[in-house]
Amino acid sequence: MTQYFLTMPHDSADEPTMESMNEIDPAELEAIMAAVGRFNADLVEAGAFVTAGGLQPPSTAITVDATGTEPKRIPGPFVEASQYVGGFWLIEAPDEEKALMWAEQVSSALGSRIEVRALQENPQ
Repeated sequence: MTQYFLTMPHDSADEPTMESMNEIDPAELEAIMAAVGRFNADLVEAGAFVTAGGLQPPSTAITVDATGTEPKRIPGPFVEASQYVGGFWLIEAPDEEKALMWAEQVSSALGSRIEVRALQENPQ
C-alpha cells in the first residue's frame, strides 16, 4: 500500500481565526463537520486512515535554519505564497486511483479543492 498526502488549501488573504470561524453559519459548519466526520469514519472502516489534522495559519510559523554556523529561528513561513496548507490527511491506498476517489469524497464534503501526492518510497 502506498501512502498519500491529501492537503486542503486556504487563501493566505483569508487566514482563519477563531472570530472568523464564529462568523460561519452554525448549521453550515455543523453540516461540514458531519460530512468530514463521515469521511474520516469511512477511511477508518476501509483501513485507509493513517492520521489527519488541521494546521495553524502561516502567521504562527517559525522557520528553523541550521545550515550555517549558528541555528536561526525566523518568525513566519519559509515561503510566501497566495495559498497555504490548512489541513491534511495521510492515507493508505492500493493505488493512485483509489487515493483520488478518497480526495473526491473529502473535496465534496468540504467544498474545497484537495491536492493528492504520494509519499516517496524508502530507498532500497
